Amino acid sequence: MSKKGLGRGLSALIPELPQQDFNPNSILEIPINRIRPNPKQPRKNFSQESLQELAESIKIHGIIQPIVVRSIEGGYELVAGERRLRACKIAGLHTIKAVVQTFTDRQLAELALIENLQREDLNPIEEAEAYQKLIDEFNLTQEQLSLRLGKSRSAIANTLRLLGLAKDVKEMVIKGLLKPGQARPLLVLDKIRQKEVAKLIVEKSLNTRQIEKYVKELSEKEKKPKIKREDNINPEIKDVEERIMETIGVKVKIKGNDKKGIIEINYYDENDLNKIIQLLLDKG
Repeated sequence: MSKKGLGRGLSALIPELPQQDFNPNSILEIPINRIRPNPKQPRKNFSQESLQELAESIKIHGIIQPIVVRSIEGGYELVAGERRLRACKIAGLHTIKAVVQTFTDRQLAELALIENLQREDLNPIEEAEAYQKLIDEFNLTQEQLSLRLGKSRSAIANTLRLLGLAKDVKEMVIKGLLKPGQARPLLVLDKIRQKEVAKLIVEKSLNTRQIEKYVKELSEKEKKPKIKREDNINPEIKDVEERIMETIGVKVKIKGNDKKGIIEINYYDENDLNKIIQLLLDKG
């Protein structure tokens, strides 16, 4: 297994893990249909093009490095090598070279994360979700996790902060439209504002310093005294506002009383406008 990505080997990161230097005589040929996927696998997105290329290589050269599995009732559970396993299925193979070793659930989760980190296979959101899962499942502090993974506590903390982004903004990070450093400044904004500014960042190709300046100015502007809406605003109207905002993804305000009033719908680009028009026409 390549050590690229993390500066320390698996034995240093997780001293209790069994040695990963395999004896050729310990490699078994295991039926693929008896291997269950790793439930702790943090990676959710696999490039089909990349898998197809690997499958073609396997057809010609076979599996150079065996996968790692652990025994479970009725078969085996994958520990490391999911891309190789998927590619073998695409290649139409029925068996695969594997090394059977003993791992605890905690080791399984850690090794799956480390393997992906070393190969830089995870997108930033998958990485953050994997960190949070390890923290929650094994009751770890950020400091303990940083020691286990050989990464600084600040790096762990900064990655975890990405989980506070709005869903649409997370998708932009996953797709590579936004870098983590561009997305983090948005965390001081509410979810609607995050989406607005994220679109602006992509459209204007803003760098991190420009984003931080813009967000700071925006926050200061919103802190200035405003003419407040009535304190006794009907909670039912407020609830309707929020439900509409969740549906169409833009800011909405309802002004008035039970008899008459105004509904304001903000939009921030042509796509938002077309979406709003289509929704209104569909309901017409």
